[in-house]
Amino acid sequence: MDAKVQSIVNQSSLTEFLLLEFSEVQELQILHFFVFLAFYLATVTGNLLIISAVVFDHHLHTPMYFFLMNLAMQDLGQVSVIIPKSMANSLMNTRHISYSGCVAQVFFFLFFVASDFSLLTVMAYDRYIAICNPLQYEMLMNKQACIQMVASVWISGFLYGVLHAGGTFASPFCSNVVNQFFCEIPQLLKLACSDLYLIEIGAVVLSAVIGLGCFIFIVITYVHIFTSVLRISSIEGRQKVFSTCLPHLIVFSIAVSTGSFIYLKPTSNTPSLLDLALSMIYSMVPPLINPIIYSMRNKEIKNAMSKLLGFRHFSLNTFSSFSLQR
Repeated sequence: MDAKVQSIVNQSSLTEFLLLEFSEVQELQILHFFVFLAFYLATVTGNLLIISAVVFDHHLHTPMYFFLMNLAMQDLGQVSVIIPKSMANSLMNTRHISYSGCVAQVFFFLFFVASDFSLLTVMAYDRYIAICNPLQYEMLMNKQACIQMVASVWISGFLYGVLHAGGTFASPFCSNVVNQFFCEIPQLLKLACSDLYLIEIGAVVLSAVIGLGCFIFIVITYVHIFTSVLRISSIEGRQKVFSTCLPHLIVFSIAVSTGSFIYLKPTSNTPSLLDLALSMIYSMVPPLINPIIYSMRNKEIKNAMSKLLGFRHFSLNTFSSFSLQR
């Protein structure tokens, strides 16, 4: 089928792409739909709860939770760009996505991923100032500074999405068969018919260098944070910091390593289970895990969620311990 599709594709009139189907068996397609549906609902619920908790609880109107709310918005957008279309295709037993839909997927997915990555870098800096230089925190992380940082994060994500969407679709395509469950840049570049795809290759390499710089910055920041935390005499205080920072660093590292591997390794000409698994890990796991990391181990968020959901028996803590958690 793929060979037939490739033979009839006219690069001047390409109107749609064919995404990877998980199975040719209808029952397995339905199973994939329900698995993705459960995953999507869990991710959406977790991130919406965080957004609502921060918006409606004035105790959470602080820099850390302001950043966390934006992170939840980005994670929500990231999964909403790719998962519903894959579910719809499985439910209707089809593989189609329009050309404009594919462009939109590339743009919005990279917009949210880049914004997410930039915000995690900002959040690492926020934690560094709060823990290592607490006396300067109010001055450095004031309301105006936080708004400027978040605005820069969203703007940089937008520019990143425009850059890669433009570079990816600048070249005509010789085929419309994408060996991935969403429009992923490495798989699209494999279909390019001209040397214009080298522009996007250069953009990917440049992005990898910038991303590596951010990753090194985050790792160094956490080294300083952990060093300062080890000086805290209170065991409970150390546990509070480690319980948030360590899982966050692990999830972030997994996303970066799998995403870098997918984007920098040579693409294969046939569908690969490894490529599929790695793409699912970097694109779907962090948005699900981030709410768990930042809410289940955080008393303030749990108290805000309990009030939001009407569970009054949870005790409402004051922010007297906030300086320790920062």
